[in-house]
Amino acid sequence: MQRRDFLKFSGVAAAASTVPSVIMASEIQQSECKKRIFDISLRHSIKEQGKEHKFWLPLLTSNEYQQLISDYKVKTNAKNYYISDLAIPTLYAEFDDVGSPYIDVSFRVATVDRSVKISYKNGDEKLLDDVLYYLKPTSQIPNDGVVKQKADEITKGLKTDLDKARAIYTWVANTMQRDNSIMGCGIGDVKAILESGKLVGKCTDINSVFVGLCRAVGIPARELFGIRVGQSRFSNEMGKADENGVAKISQAQHCRAEFYLKGTGWVPVDPADVAKVRLGENLTNDSEKLTIIRDYLFGNWEMCWIGFNYGRDFVLKPEPEQSPINNFGYPYAETDGNVANYYSPKDFSYEYEAVEIKA
Repeated sequence: MQRRDFLKFSGVAAAASTVPSVIMASEIQQSECKKRIFDISLRHSIKEQGKEHKFWLPLLTSNEYQQLISDYKVKTNAKNYYISDLAIPTLYAEFDDVGSPYIDVSFRVATVDRSVKISYKNGDEKLLDDVLYYLKPTSQIPNDGVVKQKADEITKGLKTDLDKARAIYTWVANTMQRDNSIMGCGIGDVKAILESGKLVGKCTDINSVFVGLCRAVGIPARELFGIRVGQSRFSNEMGKADENGVAKISQAQHCRAEFYLKGTGWVPVDPADVAKVRLGENLTNDSEKLTIIRDYLFGNWEMCWIGFNYGRDFVLKPEPEQSPINNFGYPYAETDGNVANYYSPKDFSYEYEAVEIKA
């Protein structure tokens, strides 16, 4: 069977968008807890001809800042389909001898901006296994060698995990540059990025560097793969919709990150969006707007975005030809063992849309 790995190829730069005006810190505080509701529509068809088609789709993980508030509605000509994994929610479907396989999924989700207050009341807590798991190295995120060397350099002289995580975040946000020529969200090969000296990438690359550097100094950290679904109050670079709240999101996949702080829990960050806004709006690190965004994205997420899963170097269920999979933020399909180009909505093909429901 032929296997195609689209992670190896470069992509095309995204189109530029208009830039909202600078938002002030007082405005952020006034609106950060607003509940938002989105109707999500994910339409897929498999264009490649063949006898056997298999399909995997990442689904929403529910938690305190995003909740599924309707059942998944599925329209398809698949032989069968089901949710195959509750740890990494996945819709799986099989098609046999179908000329034009399709599967459409829709659901409603409610979000509220995520904001974490730092606490030291239980700073000596014993970490549980499900947290310690995110200290382990992976094939593309080692915690030794050049990664350990750079992490030690950035955190030299710092004592607390909070100070170390903040120093790593600031270094990544200020130093790494977004490269729109990279396909998709990037592959997050931390060792290769640091060894090359070319500190560039997209969201998975940039946030994976943050994760790797944190792990190298003993701070659990992880990525969360998801997709933008609505208008950002900060910048169109962080989420865009039209005047009716409609967002075309077929190419809006986005990876975020978290680190674990004893006494507080998981703390949200997103240095990749700092780099994205800096490039997209032609800002500098010391500009007023970027300073506000950089400060906000250490401990906060604006929830015009939804998260799917923390999967990295894992095996989809049931197991596909490409295994393990690097990450699971895109739909994945195979036709007679050939992997569809999940980075190309037109070739796959898929069309995603989100509509914000106004209160």
